[in-house]
Amino acid sequence: MNLLLDTHVALWALTDDPRLSSKARALILDQANRVFASVASMWEVAIKRARKPGLIPLSGIEFLHFCEGAGYGNLPVRERHVIALESLPPLHADPFDRILLAQARAESMLFLTHDAKLAEYGEAVTLV
Repeated sequence: MNLLLDTHVALWALTDDPRLSSKARALILDQANRVFASVASMWEVAIKRARKPGLIPLSGIEFLHFCEGAGYGNLPVRERHVIALESLPPLHADPFDRILLAQARAESMLFLTHDAKLAEYGEAVTLV
């Protein structure tokens, strides 16, 4: 199964943060799954780190290198992702979460998140 990690889930996995749930860790480490991080997450990390450096443990470039080192696939933002974004109901306002969810849907990936609000989008989302 192809998994797309929400930004915080990716950060927690990459930094071995104790907030990463055992369920998320098991899915990420399962050799049957392919794990992806989006360029949108790298963008989110870069923006949020610039605004509040103490809250985000990695820079955008460090995020990219850690993802590569962990063997995560890199998912660029494509036109079909933006098209999928337009069909999402307005259940969540965060633009990064919305594009990540749209990417997961457009690519038939399972989206791993810790955000219960995103779980309201249904079957493409797994709350971890």
